[in-house]
Amino acid sequence: MKRVRFRDSAGNVRGGRWTVEDGEELVTAAAGPYGRISFGDETFSPDEVEILPPCEPTKIVCVGLNYADHADEQGKDVPDRPLLFLKPPNTVTSHGKRVTLPKDKARIDFEAELGVVIGEQARNVKAENAEDVIAGYTCVNDLSNRDDQEVEQNWVRGKAFDGAAPIGPLVATPEHLKDDATIESRVNGEVKQQSSIDQFIFSVPELIEEITEFMTLEPGDVISTGTPAGVGPLADGDEVEIEIEGVGTLRHTVHIP
Repeated sequence: MKRVRFRDSAGNVRGGRWTVEDGEELVTAAAGPYGRISFGDETFSPDEVEILPPCEPTKIVCVGLNYADHADEQGKDVPDRPLLFLKPPNTVTSHGKRVTLPKDKARIDFEAELGVVIGEQARNVKAENAEDVIAGYTCVNDLSNRDDQEVEQNWVRGKAFDGAAPIGPLVATPEHLKDDATIESRVNGEVKQQSSIDQFIFSVPELIEEITEFMTLEPGDVISTGTPAGVGPLADGDEVEIEIEGVGTLRHTVHIP
């Protein structure tokens, strides 16, 4: 199943299913854990409704340098344990939005990432049990303000600005994701990143074990699993697409004041 949260024309926040029929994407209202209000079984085109973030994380736990080729392009060594940092709830925005980026910055990059959505409270979860706490998968753009990231230690200005984590448009339950699913980013239709999740340095189960040793993950929290090589800067008006095979495609634009 692919679950979605959306706001209808009357302003109601609803939960539903994202389906494809005869090549057309559809949103059908239905009961589900990611909608605050679910009623009826109306069907909409995604363009007819406001797509909301598919979950409401208390935090996004991000993984740095989880692809060897990205570590190489950053001039960094491959880490011997997951490099972790946090994005707070103010960073979350959704499919179809225009993200206003910090002004007067020389470089703000896109970063295509697989997001792991947590389905239940998780603490001290062993890798072999990690699947038990996964609700599904989504697409994440880990927007990065390189100007400040390069000169600060904790990356608050670099990674935690408003709108720095577009996610969505849906949560696909685990059976939709293949072990070698492809991940791709496009800017204005041009492919910028192309890889697959079997190139992770640290697998999803390994990440869940490592993270939950130190912190409790809550339902709806997201682990953003790292980006492959090919990251690059964005310009005012750019349209970004993050596509993960079996999951879906996140689209948004950017505005630089």
